[in-house]
Amino acid sequence: MGSLDANPAAAYAAFAAAADVDGFHPLNPDDVRSYLHKAVDFVYDYYKSVESLPVLPGVEPGYLHRLLQSAPPSSSAPFDIAMKELKDAVVPGMTHWASPNFFAFFPSTNSAAAIAGELIASAMNTVGFTWQASPAATELEVLALDWLAQLLKLPASFMTRTVAGGRGTGGGVILGTTSEAMLVTLVAARDAALRRSGSAGVAGLTRLTVYAADQTHSTFFKACRLAGFDPANIRSIPTGADTDYALDPAVLLAAMRADADAGLIPTYVCATVGTTSSNAVDPVGAVADVASTFSAWVHVDAAYAGSACICPEFRHHLDGVDRVDSISMSPHKWLMTCLDCTCLYVRDTHRLTGSLETNPEYLKNHASDSGEVTDLKDMQVGVGRRFRGLKLWMVMRTYGATKLQEHIRSDVAMAKMFEEFVRGDDRFEVVVPRNFALVCFRIKPRKFASEEEAERVNRELMERLNKTGKAYVAHTVIGGRFVLRFAVGSSLQEERHVRSAWELIKKTAAEIVGDGEDDRLMMMMRE
Repeated sequence: MGSLDANPAAAYAAFAAAADVDGFHPLNPDDVRSYLHKAVDFVYDYYKSVESLPVLPGVEPGYLHRLLQSAPPSSSAPFDIAMKELKDAVVPGMTHWASPNFFAFFPSTNSAAAIAGELIASAMNTVGFTWQASPAATELEVLALDWLAQLLKLPASFMTRTVAGGRGTGGGVILGTTSEAMLVTLVAARDAALRRSGSAGVAGLTRLTVYAADQTHSTFFKACRLAGFDPANIRSIPTGADTDYALDPAVLLAAMRADADAGLIPTYVCATVGTTSSNAVDPVGAVADVASTFSAWVHVDAAYAGSACICPEFRHHLDGVDRVDSISMSPHKWLMTCLDCTCLYVRDTHRLTGSLETNPEYLKNHASDSGEVTDLKDMQVGVGRRFRGLKLWMVMRTYGATKLQEHIRSDVAMAKMFEEFVRGDDRFEVVVPRNFALVCFRIKPRKFASEEEAERVNRELMERLNKTGKAYVAHTVIGGRFVLRFAVGSSLQEERHVRSAWELIKKTAAEIVGDGEDDRLMMMMRE
């Protein structure tokens, strides 16, 4: 289990001797500059070379344990040693989400402005649980969220400060992931429903029901369990091709009405704008209208596709958002802001803080007591929090709405191009209509072939593609059909990468099922 260190022992000895003389100063300004210069050079080289690296690493589980020492070092070592081991051992085991040949899952976008913001925030290392703990961190997060709300054309009720300068009834908070956004809103909805039903404490918890389409992200069902909902009362509403796998409001209404008639309390509905499997869009306004009949909380999960709604041509997907209780979207997916950054907006901040607020003596202060500020710790699960608002503000301040919209439109245009490639090849089919920048496709089943055979062929296509290291795609199952997901949006992606991936897909498919010429000849002979 040896280290990769190949430096002479003398280098260690000299370094240790200098440390003994000078003492331990982990934030020595000269060291900070030196280390960060080396780290920035690494990042520069990484982005210059990532296109040529295999997207998926060819390593086996446990590989890193064999390359790096298993026990923590007892003595100091030059920073160059850590950087060498990073390059030699860690990088070869990375899946390169930054690669322009990455088409799996959803993109994890990034930008120079976001990286700089993250670096500065890490250096400042503020813990902004209350306004007083870091006034600028709180206020910059609020400002960045209000800016984004304006780009999304959210109602003023979701803003902390309206455009006119007044104080809104709602507001936002930056969390780590959509899972957290779902969890905190589920808790707020749970408590509101218990109060509404006159339940003493949590005695009525077993009567509360929650709803989402069967295409909703699996994290929703996990969050429901964490919030204490009975798994038997979590309704997964079936969807189908007739609605392009979006939630049908009539089916939702029937389910909620049946529960209410049975003495249960419909509590929470999650609508999704851009489902993970196929980018289906639930009808936000219609879902809100159904839920209002039962006074149920409506949350909109727009983690991926919400970013597209800064473009006027996609904003209609959020129509009806003025009638929901909360909405979350993740700029770390498609708005050039590195992980982690999920923006949660609520129409009434007090409904959230009423369930999550903590007020220990050691955190009491005049600003919090005045009611003029919202301590962001009271809109999340934990107390401590990072300065996430800086990178989001830097992205918007540096690039502006026009460039961000251009980025979204470029990705959508490339996805549309890929869709046209698929539709133009008789061997393939687009399984569901393209939404945004995701294309769900597969090799068409041969005549009389079973779905099992179709899955085998398409799974083989995916595995062969991914083994080349020249592209990475993922799969899903839609309506019982195994399909490949081609998600455009990596920050470094250009049209040439999409074209190259399509050529690789065609070549690999030909190795599996031929080029389609045999099928065409057979059809001509029959005619």
